Amino acid sequence: MSQKTGRFAILEQFLADGMHYMFGNPGTVEQGFLDALGSYPNLKYILTLQETIALMTADGYARATQRPTLVQIHSTPGLGNTIGALYQAMRGHSPLVVIGGDAGLRFQGLDAQMAGDLVAFAKPVTKWAAMVKDPRSLLRVLRQAIKIAATPPMGPVYVCLPEDITDAPSVETVRPTSLPSTRTIPDEGLLEKAAELLLNGNKPMVYIGDGIAYSGAQAELTAVAELLGAEVWSADAGEVNISLEHPLYQGSTGHMFGYHSKPIASKGDVNLVCGTYILPEVFPELGDIFAPGAKTVHIDLNAYEIAKNHPVDLGLVSDPKLTLAKLADLLGQRMTPEQRQQAAQRLAQIGKAKQEKKQAQLEQDRALKGKVPLHFSSFMEELATQLLPETIVFDEALTNSPPISRYLSFTEPGSYFLTRGGSLGVGIPGAIGVKLANPNRPVWGFTGDGGAMYTIQALWSAARHNVDAKFVICNNSSYRLLQLNVSAYWQERDIPRHDFPLSFDLSKPTINFAQLARSLGVEACRVEVPKDIAPAIAKAVAHPGPFLIDLVLEGDVHPELVGVRCGQ
Repeated sequence: MSQKTGRFAILEQFLADGMHYMFGNPGTVEQGFLDALGSYPNLKYILTLQETIALMTADGYARATQRPTLVQIHSTPGLGNTIGALYQAMRGHSPLVVIGGDAGLRFQGLDAQMAGDLVAFAKPVTKWAAMVKDPRSLLRVLRQAIKIAATPPMGPVYVCLPEDITDAPSVETVRPTSLPSTRTIPDEGLLEKAAELLLNGNKPMVYIGDGIAYSGAQAELTAVAELLGAEVWSADAGEVNISLEHPLYQGSTGHMFGYHSKPIASKGDVNLVCGTYILPEVFPELGDIFAPGAKTVHIDLNAYEIAKNHPVDLGLVSDPKLTLAKLADLLGQRMTPEQRQQAAQRLAQIGKAKQEKKQAQLEQDRALKGKVPLHFSSFMEELATQLLPETIVFDEALTNSPPISRYLSFTEPGSYFLTRGGSLGVGIPGAIGVKLANPNRPVWGFTGDGGAMYTIQALWSAARHNVDAKFVICNNSSYRLLQLNVSAYWQERDIPRHDFPLSFDLSKPTINFAQLARSLGVEACRVEVPKDIAPAIAKAVAHPGPFLIDLVLEGDVHPELVGVRCGQ
């Protein structure tokens, strides 16, 4: 019997590490190990039509499983196609193991077709990148990659597999990758200092990110927040790190502008930051954001993020779950009856204000009900009556996101995934990945028309693999987020309000997403008037397979101007 070659050994390594899906788009220099896939039926290939789709579908799967997830891409052009999606995964700490081919080490001195410094391409948008240069280290390098991807702070890795390496005989033993434990806890004295700092404040604030979810620390975080009676704000988060229904949870700090976040950040006289960094805006504040004299405790497994932009009084590189559990014990032991009473009063006041704000929003929604063009809140109100409680949502609705969490209840980890990282287009492929990870739960993905057009071909993959996810396109015929951002730009510079740039306007020609979906094998319908909302949802719920709703919403657009103005 001939000796097993690397193209078979790598697949056995992936299976040894519990990987049962390979998300990919095939290329010639990967043909050897893709051909070998037929010998391993437990490793299923999810075919996508472009590398970005493979990355973003895998990102959804990795977020839902919190496990290293395998992606296959083509060489230089394929890696180039994935750069934006890799950036998204890196910002979101998604543990993707990305493999790509190369014609072979023996050709690298020839500057041949598709030659390129692939590792250099990948390094800025990955946690780690490498090329295998000796067949005797093929599996060793893959195990290094898997370990690095899966160790907090998690992130995508890239490994280039030259064809002459994977065609060479394999001499290594296949064995599961050794993953180090990061369940670490600070010295007792440091935890006591943290408790003292937090209890000395009269206005505690808590800022959290997805380090909470990755550590499984939701219960511990909630206990600390309740003991303190502190407002809880998400910062750079896309998971359910605390029940979104909890009276202390207040939503997210600003994403785009630092001046939106600063009034929040400057409220407290003591701040607890856990599992995130401060703060993740595109245009952040350059000066101090915390109140003068405020104390800050920062807990994270990612030492780089602690005190990266703003000073902290106590930084703890440790596991959020263990650290918060011990911190809750210490707070409980040290709190005076007066402090407990004050915390309870704050909790009641914060919860009451949150409920009053929600009721005001619902009143505004009721005033819009029945109007044409439609408002998204009308759709969500009806959807809430038809979805099962165990439904999972992947949310890339962006400007239409607020009604989703206003009408649906997300209390458990793994029930809601919000886009993160800044790249458009993850809504459809992300929902496909989440559904593959949760085959027995309903999954709905929301995106906008702009984001959908980045990755619309992902619907073909849903049809091919019969992924029973449902998709909603919030179709306002525009880049609404850009319209909001340029409005802020005008206001900052005292520029009089005027028509939005036509480059933000997608109204002409009309994009009919229902027709697009059907052309890609996905059943769909288009909803433009209130009476069609309930039947469309019912049809989607009942349909045995992927289904898309093209929801036509109100928008500030001017199709009559497109093609009329010079340069527009």
